[in-house]
Amino acid sequence: MELKPGDVSMIVVHCSATKAHQDVGAYEIDQWHKDRGWGMIGYHSVIRRSGEIEGGRPLNVVGAHAVGHNKNSVAVCLVGGLDPQGKPEDNFTHEQYASLAQIISNWKSTLPNIYDVLGHRDLSPDVDGDGIVEPWEWLKSCPCFDVRSWYGKWEDKA
Repeated sequence: MELKPGDVSMIVVHCSATKAHQDVGAYEIDQWHKDRGWGMIGYHSVIRRSGEIEGGRPLNVVGAHAVGHNKNSVAVCLVGGLDPQGKPEDNFTHEQYASLAQIISNWKSTLPNIYDVLGHRDLSPDVDGDGIVEPWEWLKSCPCFDVRSWYGKWEDKA
């Protein structure tokens, strides 16, 4: 299904839910997603531990990354996100954060209607209806850091 630039209103940041020593990339994630029955990788870009940006789905193809939000968002996946015991952890490298900032900047200049940059966990339902998706309401921890807070600080510096 085609994703039109004017339909994209969000950038959703994900993590691969892998440990810091596991340097996987778009190829491996594509295989994982195909094993789940998807036609191809669900993310539009992947950022390896080194900060290298790898392509995933073309930007004009609807992603498969956040149920109910794929038709109005693009997705980037940071490799990592788990501690040695398999628990959520913000273990992303400086290089990954620099590349994430670069991707966001590029996508915002290419896709004119983006109004939000958020983490996958922020798309969880607001169970108590207070307008805030709080940690106890998260269906998952992905991407294991507060994207909105990080992006706001980064954007203030830019």
